[in-house]
Amino acid sequence: MKYRQLGRTGVWVSEISLGTMTFGGKAHPVYSTLGALDQEQVDRVVGTALDGGINFIDTADVYSDGESEELLGRAIGQRRRDVVLGTKLMAPVGPGPNDQGLSRLHIMRALEDSLRRLRTDYIDLYQIHNYDHVTPIEETLGALDDAVRQGKVRYIGASNLSAWQISKALGISALHNQAKFVTNQVHYSLVSRDAERDLIPMADDAGLSLTVWSPLAGGFLSGKFDRGGVTTEQDSRRARSGVDFVQFDEEKGYQVVDVLRTVAARHEASPARVAIAWLLAQRAISSVIVGARKLDQLADNIAASDLTLTAQDLAELDEASRPPVAYPNWIQAAFAPVRIPAANRA
Repeated sequence: MKYRQLGRTGVWVSEISLGTMTFGGKAHPVYSTLGALDQEQVDRVVGTALDGGINFIDTADVYSDGESEELLGRAIGQRRRDVVLGTKLMAPVGPGPNDQGLSRLHIMRALEDSLRRLRTDYIDLYQIHNYDHVTPIEETLGALDDAVRQGKVRYIGASNLSAWQISKALGISALHNQAKFVTNQVHYSLVSRDAERDLIPMADDAGLSLTVWSPLAGGFLSGKFDRGGVTTEQDSRRARSGVDFVQFDEEKGYQVVDVLRTVAARHEASPARVAIAWLLAQRAISSVIVGARKLDQLADNIAASDLTLTAQDLAELDEASRPPVAYPNWIQAAFAPVRIPAANRA
């Protein structure tokens, strides 16, 4: 396993991290289709991940209505110091009007609830799960800064925020000398490259780490699905749930999978491993979050850390998956100043 720096902190995290959306939720209408792992299965998955060099685990209070955090807390047990533990808040966790959002009231409640479920007295990375269009960002950042100063949170991060929202938050935090976001968790894959338009350049400029969720586009890039949704693995999460949560051009996606299979055959690796290795070759990425129901899936995902794609591999995958350049990126590129090489200057 290789490790990368978390933003501009001195913390190092495994470039493959463990996601926990598959933990718990056996009776839940949504999460039951995503994995519904019980405690014994969770213990095995977490143990395999830690033994394989993973030191970064990501969860959220909304996963399986809090059961994911509970199962994870028990599974970590005495290995808490081996884990950089991240969780998230914002989504509804109860029926009340204040059981959601990013108000000071909800943040303080949600933090205490997560600490209790995770059986820990601190969270390494506390992340807002989405943007709250009701609560002023100043209120949210102030409450998160208080949590850091109280020692209950080590660092703060965000998930699913746009580049301008992150930049605004960083500016406000700097103005008030508050703890600032060190990460942004984004959706990014060979079939969903929107992050390249603004989020990745922003992260590069700000020294922010990007962590990636759904790197296989809900299992689509595993190579186990053919056109028409035909699959030889009916018990896969994607086949069982019937839910296409992530959005992408499916026909273009199958063209990407065709190239992915070619590259995978060249390395005698799975398409999933190649898809994750491609992400690890992109700039600003600190860690790719993988979730698994089966230990062999997890082992294969972890092996992506040891797979180095060639220039030919990267070029073929880029050609097959490259999205159209968005405005104003194309016009800025067209009118970029031409720099005269130093050797030719008078």
